[in-house]
Amino acid sequence: MLDFLRTLLEGPPAAAPIDARRAVAALLVEAAATDAPVDTDERDVIERFLREMFGVSPFEAATLRAEGEAAQAEAADVVRFTRVVKADLSEAERGVLLEALWSVVFSDGKRDPHEDALLRKLAPLIAVTDHDSAAARRRVTARLGLTD
Repeated sequence: MLDFLRTLLEGPPAAAPIDARRAVAALLVEAAATDAPVDTDERDVIERFLREMFGVSPFEAATLRAEGEAAQAEAADVVRFTRVVKADLSEAERGVLLEALWSVVFSDGKRDPHEDALLRKLAPLIAVTDHDSAAARRRVTARLGLTD
């Protein structure tokens, strides 16, 4: 009874702090999950990016992706993750992340309007300009042989 009253007065416990690697993984999972459940191609893109960006093994990348999935599932929104990314990653790293996000979006060969809206929302939250986001999107579509 006392615990219940304490929870009412104090509110829910604060979410545990999240590090930059898990915040990045959660944002990548968010992009993958926007149009449908995360598929194998999207998981592969996410894990490849995590290996390249953080220099981790395939096993560690898969674990990090799973932790990102759990964090993303528990989060009410993406702000918790974007704050960490904005604070802990350099401008260049945030640009690379946005390109990875576009790679996840286009991993199925098409651009869903909900995915597009998410990336338009994420770019300013991680301090990447619309111009730089569009350039990242064009690089990804060119690399994949898609039309923008």
